[in-house]
Amino acid sequence: MIRVFLFIALCFLAAPAIAQGPPEPSAPSGAIATHDTINTDLAILNRISSILAQLPDFDQIDAQVDAGIVTLDGEVTEQATVERLKTLIARVEGVVAIEDSVDLSTDLTTRLESVRERFQSRLTQVVAGLPFMGLGLAVGAVIVLAGGWLSRRERTLASIAPNPFIAGFLAQAIRLCTWIVALVVALDLMGARALLGTLLGAAGIFGLSLSFAARDTIEGFVATMLLSLRQPFNPNDLIEVNGLRGRVIRLTSRGTTLLTLDGNHIRIPNQIIYKATLTNYTLNPERRFMVDLTIDPGADLGRARDLVVRALNGMDFVLKRPEPVAWLDAEGPEHVVIRAGGWVSQDGTDFELARGEAFRLLRHELDAKGYLLPEPVHRIRLEQPEEEAPSRTRPVRPADRRLADPAPDAAFEEMVERGRVDDGRDLLSPGTR
Repeated sequence: MIRVFLFIALCFLAAPAIAQGPPEPSAPSGAIATHDTINTDLAILNRISSILAQLPDFDQIDAQVDAGIVTLDGEVTEQATVERLKTLIARVEGVVAIEDSVDLSTDLTTRLESVRERFQSRLTQVVAGLPFMGLGLAVGAVIVLAGGWLSRRERTLASIAPNPFIAGFLAQAIRLCTWIVALVVALDLMGARALLGTLLGAAGIFGLSLSFAARDTIEGFVATMLLSLRQPFNPNDLIEVNGLRGRVIRLTSRGTTLLTLDGNHIRIPNQIIYKATLTNYTLNPERRFMVDLTIDPGADLGRARDLVVRALNGMDFVLKRPEPVAWLDAEGPEHVVIRAGGWVSQDGTDFELARGEAFRLLRHELDAKGYLLPEPVHRIRLEQPEEEAPSRTRPVRPADRRLADPAPDAAFEEMVERGRVDDGRDLLSPGTR
């Protein structure tokens, strides 16, 4: 921190030399008189001579005036001295033009003396400004120390922020803000406001270029912050993003980790999750499954549909409200599909197992009542009358009364919990909804 403030102090000392540049000489303005007198030239010369006598930098310069035209002659140690003199002479009334014949001095002793005088003048300014520099450094140091102390109050930040990621971001923001405030206050007390404007402008340009160079990184950071604040899913929720389905293991600053139903780990960048269409299958514990049951189109379709609805109502894992539904859908001239749907509670029932068990029981119920699957045959209609063909029947196997357990797989749940290692990087808060 001391090295930073010393660098700022050196920049402050160098600011006058950097900011000071040779001013543009002002050309004489106004209309040129049509008559000229010796008295006018003499008055201009006397005024210029008095100016040269009052300023020590111009003691080696002579001036002559003829018809309002001022001719300068002599030697100087700096070209900026001539420019300053021409600016002053241009302000004298009656001056028409300025002829510059002043040369730079080649005397080494004179040049060194000029450098010594400038250095002594700057040193005097530095000594006079030391109290203000010390005050600026002290105030800046106090502000930085106060900001560092406040950013280390982890319990206070944890009580304000919803997760460690936001708490860390607040701590960094506090430190950065205190450094900027300390820099502004210190430079203002030192009187280096011009340098402060230059530094702030350079910081703005640097931040703009950095935002274009690290656009993806910044986008991921913002997406992580928004996801950690909104919490669109909880740990162990079953979600689907861009065709990828799995259980949520953790949300970190780099991405969201999913455990697929096949046991594979998938890490998806947070900016993709934030912009993509996300389906959360666990947010609503009640979920409807659909099964398709194919029957012969010559059967009593209404009774078959009612049979399916009664069978769904008789299943223990199917909810009574909302009520199960079934409707008929023709898929070609040879078979009809009964689309049946029932609701299950995902709190104690595995959705896929429930759907498979419902299909098995419904198919068995239909087969037992004679609603068999149609055989893939073509019907040929003859014109002459024929004896009535015997009804097509198929022996039905005895009903299997053993019911498959539709409870969730405990081993898979344990696998998800093992993936949720508490190392302080997980940004999800269980049970926030």
